[in-house]
Amino acid sequence: MNNVRILGVRVDDVDRNGLESSILSHARNGSPSVYAYVNVHAINIASGDDRFREFVNNAFVTYCDGEGVRIGARLLGYRLPRRTVLTYWVWDLCRVLEQNGLSVYLLGGRSDVVSKAVQVLRQRFENIKIAGCHHGYFIKTGAESQAVVEEINSSGADVLFVGFGMPLQEHWINTNLHSLRPGIVLPSGSMIDYVAGEKKQTPAWMANSGLEWLYRLLREPRRLWRRYLIGNPLFLFRVIAQRIRPGRT
Repeated sequence: MNNVRILGVRVDDVDRNGLESSILSHARNGSPSVYAYVNVHAINIASGDDRFREFVNNAFVTYCDGEGVRIGARLLGYRLPRRTVLTYWVWDLCRVLEQNGLSVYLLGGRSDVVSKAVQVLRQRFENIKIAGCHHGYFIKTGAESQAVVEEINSSGADVLFVGFGMPLQEHWINTNLHSLRPGIVLPSGSMIDYVAGEKKQTPAWMANSGLEWLYRLLREPRRLWRRYLIGNPLFLFRVIAQRIRPGRT
């Protein structure tokens, strides 16, 4: 699989079909395979968080989640396929998992939200196998975290979605990966909230025009202004600097 390095972060040349084929091939292979996603925010985090950058670069697959990453790749002379955003892709992915008899476990969100997400999936996919779920509000280290790992493993899940937000979810996966038994582990951000209907999807015309960031900023300005109004220009500046001086990020 070809890839491009953007500011020291590996992004694989893989589309949604390739991801689904890979997941089906590795879901029952034993040791877990991580399918990490990257957007501009992720690459900005990686610039100051070595553990996060190593996690993303060592993932089995690292796929493009943001239009800004595709723009960055083009500035470096590389064309990535259309982005894959889990909050949209989850429906097609779950259909594929249902058709192939693979079970899922949802980890993240409030207790009522993750339970609602499970209910929504069961209503939408009559034969989907939900191995279990657990809220994301637990201590991420020590005995409480280990108990969650054991619950996941005892569920027999093939695919694990972990949605704590970035980079907490990646750090938790990295710490516990050697103990987890699901064959596929997917960091999933706020996917569980979207499935449950707690958050609204970006209108299609904005998402297709690369303006999802603007929609999210308008809905949550106090939380996201720094990420987009500072993070996005900083990312573009650093990518241009990489193009001018290769090897310097």
